[in-house]
Amino acid sequence: MAEEQDSSAEKTQDPTPKQLEKAREEGDTVRSRELNTMAILLTGVGGMLVFGGSMGQSVIDMMNYNFDVPRESIFDTTAMLRFLDVSIMEGLRLLLPVFSLLLLAAFLGPIGLGGWNFTFKAVMPKASRMNPMSGLKRMFGPKALVELAKAAAKVLVVAGIALLLFFMNMDSIMAIQQEPTVPAIAHALSIIGWSVLAMSCAMILITMVDIPFQIHSHTQKLRMTHQQVKDEMKDTEGKPEVKQRIRQLQYQMSQNKMFKELPQADVVITNPQHYAVALKYQQGGGQGAPTLVAKGIDHMALRIREVATENKIPIVEAPVLARAIYYNTKLEDEIPEGLYKAVAQVLAYVFQLRQHARGSGPKPKAVDLTKLTVPEELRRDGITPDPDAPN
Repeated sequence: MAEEQDSSAEKTQDPTPKQLEKAREEGDTVRSRELNTMAILLTGVGGMLVFGGSMGQSVIDMMNYNFDVPRESIFDTTAMLRFLDVSIMEGLRLLLPVFSLLLLAAFLGPIGLGGWNFTFKAVMPKASRMNPMSGLKRMFGPKALVELAKAAAKVLVVAGIALLLFFMNMDSIMAIQQEPTVPAIAHALSIIGWSVLAMSCAMILITMVDIPFQIHSHTQKLRMTHQQVKDEMKDTEGKPEVKQRIRQLQYQMSQNKMFKELPQADVVITNPQHYAVALKYQQGGGQGAPTLVAKGIDHMALRIREVATENKIPIVEAPVLARAIYYNTKLEDEIPEGLYKAVAQVLAYVFQLRQHARGSGPKPKAVDLTKLTVPEELRRDGITPDPDAPN
């Protein structure tokens, strides 16, 4: 039932990168046969125009070599094979430049649009290709009609350009009969070469229309339903409930580790009820700034205060500072530089209280820690959910 609903659903979503990559692995990439034809035609005609003069002269030399036979070669039984061997090698040498250009064009033309893609999946047999009904759909489908329209357009465009060139070169064509044989042949070949090049250039117009159409057709074929996109997201990133469970386990592990480190804290700063953060600072131990070893909101803050009381860790109220540390510091990280001064005042007060309790120092003067200076960019007001808790 789900498959029927999915197959009948409208494909309104653009193909995802994974869908495009999957199609590419199966050999389904954007291709334009008109681009391939244009590349081969223009390269072949251009090569003939560039190398045509030298090729013609070489053909003349080869004809003279084969028909102007010395007397001694007439009675030589091996002369025919020798002449044939020389002619074959010379012919290959003449055609090599043009054939090399055509080979390069035939290689670069197909990858000019969809890029290089080598896979055996494209040639693997599929039942859908052998299905007569699928074949009829391809033969009489919209894509077949478009291909028919393109073929008709190519005939009309090329025929129109051919007629235009014929009338434009009418005087030159008629003048050929008045020229000597060799110049007439060269003149005729020149007219034919440039005319074929002009007709081949008509493929540029057809290719400019075909390439956007092929890109659009390929994209439309790979479009997906909303359900397919959701299923792919699940396969790629995992199911939401599994990811949620993983985040919860990670959060629980961090909380357990936090309460193991909490007894080593030097002070707990509170809001006083909603927020609680615990800092650790080792004097003279080469440590940099104070480190955040625990933090929490509401019931977690209450639990931190209870553990601090059990371990006789000083608890001080500094609402603005507590919120600033909570939102701007991660567990096991040092506090931001902008909070150094305020935290230093708190720690100084705590250490003085600790020394007085040991009998090694005077009782410190009362300090209003609720009015500590906190930079404006680090201040946070109100109560918001724990940013480190799983959603």
